[in-house]
Amino acid sequence: MKFPIIKELATTTVVSVDFNSTLSEAIELMYKHNHRNVIVVDKNNFYILTAGDLLQLKLKEYDFSKKLNTIKLEKIPTINKEENILDTIEFFEHSLEYICATNSDGSLYGILTHTDIISHIDPETLMENYRIGDLMNMNKHIQKTSQETMAAEVLEHMAENKYDCVVITKDELPVGILTTKDVMELIKNSFDLTLPISNYMSSPIETIDENSSIKEAINFMKEKHFKRIVVTNSKNVLTGLILQRELISLSYSKWSVLMREYSSELSEINSLLEKKTKRYEKMASTDQLTGLYNRYKFTELFNSEYHTMEQRDNNMSIMMIDIDFFKSVNDKYGHNVGDKVLLQTSNILLKHFRNVDVISRWGGEEFVVLLPTASLENSEKLANKIRENISSYDMNNGLKITASFGITEVKIGDCLEVAVQRADDALYEAKNSGRNCVKVKL
Repeated sequence: MKFPIIKELATTTVVSVDFNSTLSEAIELMYKHNHRNVIVVDKNNFYILTAGDLLQLKLKEYDFSKKLNTIKLEKIPTINKEENILDTIEFFEHSLEYICATNSDGSLYGILTHTDIISHIDPETLMENYRIGDLMNMNKHIQKTSQETMAAEVLEHMAENKYDCVVITKDELPVGILTTKDVMELIKNSFDLTLPISNYMSSPIETIDENSSIKEAINFMKEKHFKRIVVTNSKNVLTGLILQRELISLSYSKWSVLMREYSSELSEINSLLEKKTKRYEKMASTDQLTGLYNRYKFTELFNSEYHTMEQRDNNMSIMMIDIDFFKSVNDKYGHNVGDKVLLQTSNILLKHFRNVDVISRWGGEEFVVLLPTASLENSEKLANKIRENISSYDMNNGLKITASFGITEVKIGDCLEVAVQRADDALYEAKNSGRNCVKVKL
């Protein structure tokens, strides 16, 4: 049984707005795309502005010309797009409806919702004998009101308690529903809220019988694209409300049972294979002495970052670093000291670069660094800072060294060899200029 990866399920066509935009701009975007929510992006932090938030602000007569950063928004948790779908289950046990799927640099890849998960659940893996009525506490989600209740009262109740829907009843029979989508229409068109809620509810309401199986409920949700199901008994009396996350939880519980049936037989083999795989992966991608990436891994990561740069039209720089007169260090102090100098230099590099930067030992005493989203100007400033740090560092009982730096910008159309050659040309110029300096080649 194969569990899908986040990027296989995530919705990549995300409606988002910058953290410094105004509320009015966000609302206009929501109307344009017919969305009840919009993702608010603040660098690598992601928040959500919902129809419920707008309802609360509207009732408080908040100034919609103010920026989004002036209001408190719910932060959305993030998960790397390469993670397994099982890693999301802890999020769905709570009331959260969204998770942001991120790229390796923390930028937004897409959104994972209850709908994305529910759409990929195979009903055949479910316990077909389980009935909707077997689920506990269905009625805890029901927020209901009579059709005569004034619309303003219902909206205030929804805003105060952060409900995303209210079931409208007549003599305990469900006759309609008011969701956040309906709320958006009320806000947009400024309807008369002194009228009964029956004027604005979605009706008729589609329900499912409590004796239906879980499989039938899953198919019902898929077909109708519902986030929740209103449940009735044989007399059509409202008995409960079941949410997507509850069906998700039940489905994955079943999958877990199936997996556990075989886990005892496979766990020891899997453990051995995992240890060996991790060991071989590390050996294949890192330099044995410094622990930095080797050329092979650097090439792989360059191709990945280059693709991201192309898509996002970002800057990206390459920096080459060479320890000056390293051969004389080996000749005078021996290779053990030379190895120590390489290790100390590697540690200095690790302290100065970001997590997103790719640091590699290119060979011998030469290092190459890929700096995604970094301009030439910022890369040059950083190189000079590192250069000064290296020259002042005590490598071994008073031994001081220097290093030369060559920098270039990765351009659209560059392959790795072309970009590295330009950085190497800049490094060669630094060597010819007396070493212990930084040179840039456009």
